[in-house]
Amino acid sequence: MSKPTLLTLAAAALLLTQAAQAAPKPCDELKAEIAAKLDEKGVKGYEIAAVENDKVGDAKVIGSCDSGSKKLTYVRK
Repeated sequence: MSKPTLLTLAAAALLLTQAAQAAPKPCDELKAEIAAKLDEKGVKGYEIAAVENDKVGDAKVIGSCDSGSKKLTYVRK
């Protein structure tokens, strides 16, 4: 194989790997992953909610789920 072809294949493989890692997740799955990380760090008194994009309000957005149709929000209690 020539170098340009090998380089093209390597670039394509890298792009496919990144796309697979950025695959959209269901809200419940992403919410559980974030909550586990916060709990592991000892964070207490918070609420994570999945809301429609236009219903975020003043809450801090910490993620996007359900193929971008919803946002995960974080609020301290």
